Amino acid sequence: MMGYLRELYQYREMIVSLVRKDLRGRYKGSVLGFLWTFLNPLLQLIVYTVVFSHIMRSNVEHYALHLFAALVPWMFFSSALTTGARLILDQKNMIKKIYFPRAVLPIAYTLSSFCNMLFAFVIVFAVLLLSGRGIVAEAVIYLPVVLGIQLMLVLGVNLITASVTVYWRDLEHMMGVIGMAWMYLTPVVYSIDLIPLQWRQLYLLNPMAPLILAYRSILYDGVPPAPALLLRGFLMAAVILPMGAFLFGRLQKRFAEVL
Repeated sequence: MMGYLRELYQYREMIVSLVRKDLRGRYKGSVLGFLWTFLNPLLQLIVYTVVFSHIMRSNVEHYALHLFAALVPWMFFSSALTTGARLILDQKNMIKKIYFPRAVLPIAYTLSSFCNMLFAFVIVFAVLLLSGRGIVAEAVIYLPVVLGIQLMLVLGVNLITASVTVYWRDLEHMMGVIGMAWMYLTPVVYSIDLIPLQWRQLYLLNPMAPLILAYRSILYDGVPPAPALLLRGFLMAAVILPMGAFLFGRLQKRFAEVL
């Protein structure tokens, strides 16, 4: 394991190059270009707010802010389930022609998506300030901790989905449905208060649930997240990341052959 980590470190410039390439090419050819980084979450916010504030009415106060605090980090996780599943398939020509640690691809994609989420948080902070709700320093100092835990989780999920899809191509087509179902099993568009108390512990086994609650605590409620939430989120990410690394390491040996 240590030898593989050292090899990945030797290819750090390749990772940085792929991250830059992905960020520059993400909206290449579109009229608005990089502005889509900010427009995508805003447009989704508008759609969900209209649906849950006016059609399927929600009783949550300042529902748009309640939703926005969870929507941006959810979009980062969702990309691991959809786009992330195609990472190896989309780079099959490069994999067949040259040698490099295959984990470079999911690592680079995860980091570029993470950067994209950080840019989108500029809009989140702007909305909080414009709404008059403001940003509470005592709560925001916990934000890097939650971001770090989610980065671990998303990288682990990317390693799993990207490697398994090489052998089981149907997974690529299932990810859209899985992502939609997972979102509604996570308190993104609704409050956790809707979940009966007797089901909460089972519900929180969803690795994204404690992270979304932590984001909402920091950004919407303006209070530090409960230590139990952070610990639960960290423990699940600390299990999924090594699991993803192990699975990827075993499956990558036949990538070039299967592709």
